[in-house]
Amino acid sequence: MVNCCGLLTAKKEPVPLTHIEVELQVKDHVATVISTLKYENKEDKPLEAVFVFPLPGDAAVCHFSAQVGQIHIVAEVKEKQQAREEYDDALSSGQQAFLLEESEQSPDIFSMSVGSLPPGESASIRLEYVTELAVQADDGLRFCLPAVLNPRYQPQGSEGVSVQVTSVPASLVPYSLSFCARVSAPRPVSKVESSSSLEPLQYLNTDQTQATVKLAAGHKFDRDVELLIYYKDAHQPTAVVEKGQASAKPGTLMGDPVVMVSLYPEFPQSVLSSPASCGEFVFLMDRSGSMGCPINNSKRQETRISSARDTLLLLLKSLPVGCYFNIYSFGSRFEHIFPTSVEYSEKTMEDALKKVEQMQADLGGTEILQPLKHIYSQPCIPKKPRQLFIFTDGEVGNTKEVIDLVKKNSGSHRCFSFGIGEGASSALINGMAKEGGGHAQFITGTDRMQPKVMQSLRFALQSAVEDISVTWNLPKKVSATVLSPPITALFQGQRSLIYAQLSGQISQSAEAAESFVTVKYSLAGQPSQNQLHFSLKSAEDTGLTVHRLAARTLIRSLESEEGAHRQQQNKEVKEKVVELSVQSGVSSSFTAFIAVNKDSGESIQGPLLRRNVATASPMMMACSAPVPKMGALKKCRSKRSAMSAPPMNMASDSEFMLDSIDLCIEDAKDLAPKHSHRDPLLQLVSLQKASGCWLLDAALASALGRTSKEVEKSKPGPVNKKVWATILALIWLHAFNMDAKEEWELLAAKAASWLRAQNASCGTDCVDAGNALLGCSVQKDALGV
Repeated sequence: MVNCCGLLTAKKEPVPLTHIEVELQVKDHVATVISTLKYENKEDKPLEAVFVFPLPGDAAVCHFSAQVGQIHIVAEVKEKQQAREEYDDALSSGQQAFLLEESEQSPDIFSMSVGSLPPGESASIRLEYVTELAVQADDGLRFCLPAVLNPRYQPQGSEGVSVQVTSVPASLVPYSLSFCARVSAPRPVSKVESSSSLEPLQYLNTDQTQATVKLAAGHKFDRDVELLIYYKDAHQPTAVVEKGQASAKPGTLMGDPVVMVSLYPEFPQSVLSSPASCGEFVFLMDRSGSMGCPINNSKRQETRISSARDTLLLLLKSLPVGCYFNIYSFGSRFEHIFPTSVEYSEKTMEDALKKVEQMQADLGGTEILQPLKHIYSQPCIPKKPRQLFIFTDGEVGNTKEVIDLVKKNSGSHRCFSFGIGEGASSALINGMAKEGGGHAQFITGTDRMQPKVMQSLRFALQSAVEDISVTWNLPKKVSATVLSPPITALFQGQRSLIYAQLSGQISQSAEAAESFVTVKYSLAGQPSQNQLHFSLKSAEDTGLTVHRLAARTLIRSLESEEGAHRQQQNKEVKEKVVELSVQSGVSSSFTAFIAVNKDSGESIQGPLLRRNVATASPMMMACSAPVPKMGALKKCRSKRSAMSAPPMNMASDSEFMLDSIDLCIEDAKDLAPKHSHRDPLLQLVSLQKASGCWLLDAALASALGRTSKEVEKSKPGPVNKKVWATILALIWLHAFNMDAKEEWELLAAKAASWLRAQNASCGTDCVDAGNALLGCSVQKDALGV
């Protein structure tokens, strides 16, 4: 297997993908991605190549074309079954054909069939999609070009074709990638960062609102290409009006102007400073075999499951007194620490931590549906709002079914989701958070899981926003039809997007008149509102990006509605989706892109060779984790199904196999050290009590880097031992771990609250004594006591 290349056929022969060229165009917080994939048939027979590859889950594919020799073929969007039949008919008659379709199980998986390439012929395929860029914890906009499609676990007994592929070393991939990005915004671009090596950022104008950046040469296909784009004044609300398509009928989505409104709610400080919510916190942790993979390639000793354990420690220490909690873990089966959620106390916290310390990636496949059903079957605790935190590397085959379940129960909880490692399904992670009224985070590259999770906990501790409404104030004879689903969640500093179709007469006077949109809501019993003023004048040079994103938003809403009535076979909704998809040229689960070269002259002679590929793909590489021993692989195959591929022209008895590590438990355990040295911060945090205080003992002295004698001797005489220990811990956090403040800020606030409740003497003299002992100079005010 060492001599094999990255793209393999059933007979271990190379698939003829020779080069990938990706152009990224970012305008404010919207991205257009243009990928050109070049193929060559080096065999002596006509070739059909079938690829399965990932795209961002919220992407709207809007263009698919092929260049074969001097002939350019542009694909059309058609109802899926009709497109498949046309593709089959074309191949049967010896014509060249191309088919692109979205998976019915997960909207972030696509299959592409390149049919009837003659011997020696080359083809260049162009794929274009648009997507919104998610806002990260540090205000960066995240773009991810998926390079990894992990095998999606398909629960036993479920329908769908099971597809497997061979994993090979990234260094042996025979094709190259060129990637460049152009960024433009109404405000300056401050920086662009990536876990991959980039060439220096180049500004194109003096006000730095336009810039370009390229991927450095030598990029290996062992990870996603991820960009983080930072603007100055990133939280400014904006509105973009895009004129309709000239050839489209007025009154239709594509014929009318569309406005995209981006809002950043600012909550009153009095509400934000109110006491933390004492709700019910339910943590659902993935313990499938793939969680034994390294979380990134630079620190291979840190596995996804070990990082998850550390994160649960921080979460448990940061929970507010008076809340309820429980921890579930899942794989092929699921477990829970307590039969039902329990009140947070010293005993229940310690009991939970003992179980957390024992967690390994040893529960088999990734079946998230059953534990979710069990959690939702548990009655909610009165006056304790339920907050669900889901941690997974996102390798499931029934994505839409999981999202539908979260949506069905959205009225009883908020859902915060975390995608861990390369290849986590963006459709699953974003979908659960969106339908559950929460927030999604992705932990990739060199990211630490803890700060992102703690940011979501801060969101969860905010009071739920209620009675959200959106009103429009527009010139006479102009009306707005909102295309986005109703806003169900608002968080301080987070973006909310609204798409609306503008109908009526937009004259020059209407463009000059002031329009505004108002979002009203109630927070902690206080009515509040945010307002954005904007002009109806159409933006220049936007293409149809806003229309396509609006169409994608409406299509996803309709698909979700159809999913909720799947048993009743909601034909009317499906027909609406197909009509909108065809009209807008945007992909859906019910349509496909089909291109047939009807001008190729003579039909292609000879038997057609099929080349099925499902892990190394046009924008994807197989998992770069170590390949397990063959003995372990044989054990794996009996324990798991593989990725559920999109329905396509593929033999169900596919011969190619993926020797994946995601359920090879023996090898996954070997990736992590048996007795790793605990991080000093986590060592100190692990000693904190549920109330927020620390005890004055040898363990604390060791964590502070001092002896028990030194700590005892330095204590001011009248000060209580717990008070002294807690002040020392807080001083140590502020003096030596400010770079990790996001991780310990909540538990430090709980400690400060405990100190204030003691009415104990912890004045300047006490803090000065702590500074003297630890060799630092932290001010008392900084401690919050």
